Amino acid sequence: MLSQNTSDINSGRAYAALRAAFPSWDALAAARPEQIERVIRSGGLARLKSRRLTQLLAAVKRREGRYDLRGLRRLPSELAEARLRGLPGVGPKTLACVLLFHCGHVAFPVDTHVHRISNRLGFVRTRTPEQTEWALRAKLPRRHWVGLNDLLVAYGQNVCQPVSPHCTRCRVRARCHRVGVVHSR
Repeated sequence: MLSQNTSDINSGRAYAALRAAFPSWDALAAARPEQIERVIRSGGLARLKSRRLTQLLAAVKRREGRYDLRGLRRLPSELAEARLRGLPGVGPKTLACVLLFHCGHVAFPVDTHVHRISNRLGFVRTRTPEQTEWALRAKLPRRHWVGLNDLLVAYGQNVCQPVSPHCTRCRVRARCHRVGVVHSR
């Protein structure tokens, strides 16, 4: 949730600050949203995220009886996804990240890098990361989701950056549909 609409660096800082200030889920759940907001400010959208974290923890505690989602690991992907859907602050990217990184299920979390590069290379023509996720899931065999996701995220962080892409280092620039850019071969 902390990684929504921010850079990896800023979400990492916010997470480190959150863990330092609130070393347990109980401590975080007992905090007021204003306290959490001050701690996670470096991650952006701190007011919204602090309230969503508070709501999420309350919902998980109500449903599970504790702050623990380990039971999701034993469920088939579809059931685990259904259990996460509808929790406060859990959108498509957060849902896919929890399924992939916490549960070990195959998932396709589409961040801004995956969305941007998929459109630049003409894999999809979508306006939102959510649309990109569904379009890529429909086109790609499930066995390629994680590998392609990892590749596109790394490429977006290191080569095909949002503002100043390193087009001269790009190995696939001939396929790029970046507006206003003409690439020589």
